Amino acid sequence: MLNVSLVTTFFLTGLPHAPALDTMLFGIFLVIYILTVLGNLLILLVIRVDSHLHTPMYYFLTNLSFIDMWFSTVTVPKMLMALVNPGGRAISFYSCVAQLYSFHFLGSTECFLYTVMSYDRYLAISYPLRYSSMMSGRVCALLAAGTWLSGSLHSAVQTTLTFRLPYCGPSQVQHYFCDAPPILKLACAMVIFVNIGVVASGCFLLIVLSYVSIVCSILRIRTSEGRHRAFQTCASHCIVVLCFFVPCVFIYLRPGSRDLMDGVVAVFYTVLTPLLNPVVYTLRNKEVKKALLKLKDQVVHSQSE
Repeated sequence: MLNVSLVTTFFLTGLPHAPALDTMLFGIFLVIYILTVLGNLLILLVIRVDSHLHTPMYYFLTNLSFIDMWFSTVTVPKMLMALVNPGGRAISFYSCVAQLYSFHFLGSTECFLYTVMSYDRYLAISYPLRYSSMMSGRVCALLAAGTWLSGSLHSAVQTTLTFRLPYCGPSQVQHYFCDAPPILKLACAMVIFVNIGVVASGCFLLIVLSYVSIVCSILRIRTSEGRHRAFQTCASHCIVVLCFFVPCVFIYLRPGSRDLMDGVVAVFYTVLTPLLNPVVYTLRNKEVKKALLKLKDQVVHSQSE
């Protein structure tokens, strides 16, 4: 149960910047948001229509694209409202609860999904002959469902522990969205802060262990061409993992909190990483680029008829 609070509305301070930059920042973040949604929708469409991409790796990538699209939607529209209208900084108590739950639900699910994707790459490289049987459609569905369920449960616990505390003022949140660390600073009760970066650090450790095993398997490949192909397979995943986990670990695992720095660093994994994923997985992936060209040819052919 959520505790009864004297605070009915929170006020988000937004990103630290000079007021003269409001219009420019609004334009930049609006373009990034639109490109994020369109890019991830394009990934979903391409994987859906191309039968060659109906493999475990791309099955998990569709989940990632869907998460990224909504992960950005949870935070960016509210930030845009605050940039064009000072009244847009206000957020009701229960809207703040919903935003924090949605943010940690999608963020935790993404953490678990990256871990599953690294396990998938480990099986593909270490056990190529048995891979198709080990990662059957049923196994993929169970792993994906497990990431969503785990993310939901983790977020429910985190949200309940955060908002069961009394909030009697002040009501100014030093952030551009409702996140646990800045919200907990406003509680009018003593808080023993249990670090919420445990999930992120645990997933990151499992990913590192997976890639240590992957590197060992790659080094046993006799041909340089085979080793290069194997490294290429994992490169995209490594890039997006680092872009997501490094800011998370910086914010949630370091001792103390600096509001100015936290807000700037949070932009990387809430705004830029959801945009980066479709870019990385298209520009560095020959199969996806080939599918995009095929889809383009189909569209052009249908229009010419």
